[in-house]
Amino acid sequence: MKNKMKLQFSALSQNESFARVTVAAFVAQLDPTMDELTEIKTVVSEAVTNAIIHGYDHDPNGIVYIEVTIDDQVVELSIRDVGIGIEDVEEARQPLFTTKPDLERSGMGFTIMENFMDEIEVHSQPGSGTEVKLRKHLQSRKMLCN
Repeated sequence: MKNKMKLQFSALSQNESFARVTVAAFVAQLDPTMDELTEIKTVVSEAVTNAIIHGYDHDPNGIVYIEVTIDDQVVELSIRDVGIGIEDVEEARQPLFTTKPDLERSGMGFTIMENFMDEIEVHSQPGSGTEVKLRKHLQSRKMLCN
């Protein structure tokens, strides 16, 4: 049975932790391992921070949208903004690439997402925003106990 959650909030940096904790609370019903939960929280933080800093350039009037679907032991996340978009998605996905070096951004957000999730898709249109779709297959706790 699929279970879904939708969340939207102002593009304010203090809302990043709210998003991380809310998604983690929803995913907790699957009884994930601590590592799995930490990885999901981390990718939510990275994607939400990207939307706030890069998508909206800290414009508090922007809205970040999150959808989470859980189906069996699979978590699907969609984190979206309707901000400035990404000119070159492939370039943006390169390790250490950042458009905000003045803010001491590491440029590792997409790399972290790729390492912690099983699948990642980035859809972006300059002037229309960006959507990051992430999928993670969780280990079955029953299998871990055997």
